[in-house]
Amino acid sequence: SMTIQEFLDVLSSKEPVPGGGGASALAAPGQCLGQMVSNLTIGKKKYALVEDEIKELAERMKGIQGQFTQLADQDAKVFAPLAKCYSLPSGTEEEKAYKAEVMEARLLDASLVPMEIMEKAAEMLEIMDILADKGSRMAVSDVGVGVQFIRASLTGAAMNVFINTKSMKNRQKAEELNAYAMKMISAGTKKADEIYGKILNSLQGTEK
Repeated sequence: SMTIQEFLDVLSSKEPVPGGGGASALAAPGQCLGQMVSNLTIGKKKYALVEDEIKELAERMKGIQGQFTQLADQDAKVFAPLAKCYSLPSGTEEEKAYKAEVMEARLLDASLVPMEIMEKAAEMLEIMDILADKGSRMAVSDVGVGVQFIRASLTGAAMNVFINTKSMKNRQKAEELNAYAMKMISAGTKKADEIYGKILNSLQGTEK
């Protein structure tokens, strides 16, 4: 519900949220550029053969936009309970055990939200790849810009996964999450770089 300026003001302050997780969730510029390209493609005679496909992608992107916004809010909501855990009493063995149990649950919650952000970013990259090939040639550079925003969203969200899994006592679960995040980083950055390189080559006239 914030304006862009309000969000940026709070983001730059010492307030605990929003932070890197919330910023990563707002890959909105990237996916909005994807929607813009789809809107510039739909209705053009030149792209009539792919219009139905582009319309479907446009609808998917509208849904993803709402999901990114929800994840930005959710990131803030899971951080607050985690922050409170550090001030729980730990004078007795019972208190220590309770604090450890609650902390573990909150760390897991705080890891899963950025993981979802990464998954949505990966989904957006698949869509942007199609737009790079089938979207309006007049707006292909905007696909390239959008891809870079989405790439940053994916790799940025991964930092919030790792900062939380680092403190988890259940190392098996932590390593499972880390491995999944690393798999998405590897696949996502490769995909983003391929799309960006493809667009760069086409703009420079070196497309093969």
